[in-house]
Amino acid sequence: MLEKLRKRLQAHTPCRMRLDMPQAAVLLPIVDRPEPTLLFTRRASHLSTHSGQVAFPGGKREEADPDLLFTALRESREEIALPPERVELLGRLSDVISLHGILVTPYVGLIPPDLPLVPDPSELDAIFEVELSLFLEDRRHHTDVIPVDGRLHYVPSYHAAGQVIWGLSSMMLVELLAEGFGRPVSLLEEPPTGRLCYFPERLLRTLHSETHTP
Repeated sequence: MLEKLRKRLQAHTPCRMRLDMPQAAVLLPIVDRPEPTLLFTRRASHLSTHSGQVAFPGGKREEADPDLLFTALRESREEIALPPERVELLGRLSDVISLHGILVTPYVGLIPPDLPLVPDPSELDAIFEVELSLFLEDRRHHTDVIPVDGRLHYVPSYHAAGQVIWGLSSMMLVELLAEGFGRPVSLLEEPPTGRLCYFPERLLRTLHSETHTP
């Protein structure tokens, strides 16, 4: 599975946005276990933004960061004590824009299972893993329906390890499933089964823009 993922992501050309806005980068860490998992964090409850939400490790680009990959690895080291040298970069996914107007670049990396990862209590409440099979088998809890410019987008929401994985993280997952594993999930068609949860159009900036440029 992981060798196929490696080859597919190396061949993938992600869409990039060239926009004048703050930049950030995140790492989607795949843990190299017999049953591979994806690592997530839960933001600390005392934070002013995104408190208690599930996210991938990452954060805003600092002026001294030479590139966005450096940002993703630096933030991962600061947040969960992940040594950058223990990350095998598998590829890059398309840029997305967060609700707060930040341009986010996702990277996918493979990490060994024996790392003593520790959440930074100033930023995180927890680190947890979810088996990739949950996403590959599309075992979503429900679907968030988000109108964007008059068109409905159907974004999976997953419940795992007592946590809710949705929104921007779920959008990144959708591309990882399609490009990395050949398991496309339609964001423009209503799923045949399952509960729908409707959101107001104010969340449109969490979705992929149609003006991506390679």
